[in-house]
Amino acid sequence: MDAGEHIVAGMAGVGLIVWTLVSALATVVVPRGIPVRLTRWAFAATLVPFELAARRIGDLRRRETLLAAYGPTALLTLPMCWLVLVIGGGTLVGWAVGVSSWRTAFTESGSSLFTLGFTAPRSLPQTIVDFAEAGLGLGLVALLISYLPSTYASYSRRELLVTGLETQAGSPPSGVALLDRLARIGGLERLTDFWEEWTRWFADIEETHVSTPSLVFFRSPQAERSWVTAAGAVLDAASLLLSSLDLERQPQAALCVRSGFIALRRIAEFNEIPFDPDPRPTDPVSITRSEFDAAWQRLAAAGAPMRPERELAWASFRGWRVNYDSVLLGLAILTMAPPSPWSSDRALRAFRPPLNPQRRRRRPR
Repeated sequence: MDAGEHIVAGMAGVGLIVWTLVSALATVVVPRGIPVRLTRWAFAATLVPFELAARRIGDLRRRETLLAAYGPTALLTLPMCWLVLVIGGGTLVGWAVGVSSWRTAFTESGSSLFTLGFTAPRSLPQTIVDFAEAGLGLGLVALLISYLPSTYASYSRRELLVTGLETQAGSPPSGVALLDRLARIGGLERLTDFWEEWTRWFADIEETHVSTPSLVFFRSPQAERSWVTAAGAVLDAASLLLSSLDLERQPQAALCVRSGFIALRRIAEFNEIPFDPDPRPTDPVSITRSEFDAAWQRLAAAGAPMRPERELAWASFRGWRVNYDSVLLGLAILTMAPPSPWSSDRALRAFRPPLNPQRRRRRPR
């Protein structure tokens, strides 16, 4: 064989191994969320069979049972991709340093990576390659072992509030139902702790769902629950309270909305979901005027103090909702969230690209 071919094969193998190692470190070790193509491809490829099967299932609980397996399956598929690529790179490097055939190079690469030891190197360069590959194999396994506990700790922390929201907002959750229930028990004016708790929750998911992107696809234990629809219900409740209820000003609710739409935008941006970073209060939203009027009447019937000017309240509600409308619907599509009022129930028909695509995308202020 030509020496040039061996050099090219060796460089390609080293490049493949380095790319895989950098992807693994960026996915698991680096605390800042960095988009990694290999991770995206692995998750996208794993999603295809789940999505095709889910579309054939009409029953919600059966569909959710199937989709609940997607996140963990994709997470475990990722290290398999790392190992396969390292074996491929090791095969190229092994052949480049003098292994007699491609089959022998592949066998030696797999034996070294998994520390099986059933083949022995015949030269010093081959020995160095085998030692390096064995260390990579152990390192990738160690990465996975350290990755899983932190992932499930973040998942459990997220689901604690999502589960508790059922008591207040029903199942599936609804912002209107939340305010309706609080109006009937006299709790509308004592929501400071609630808004502060959810403000911290939004900050937590912004950090964890970008630095650990697989968490986006981890589903709630119950079929009717979802972190996306829970976020939408809380944001809608805060927006309705700020725009439509005649109560003493609650600045914590406004901060909760801001924390929420910043978190959802950051997660959407990481997952390449388009959104308008600077929407106008008059831009359209997916909630219709008739739906808002129905919510108004329901809250009034529950005894909630409503503002006298419904037209101004509608304009104010739209001004709050427009900040998170498109990203909420986009995340509902991405995660195939279960049906829930004012979010996933309209995601496919209402989601749209940015209203003003000529504006340069920037991070939320």
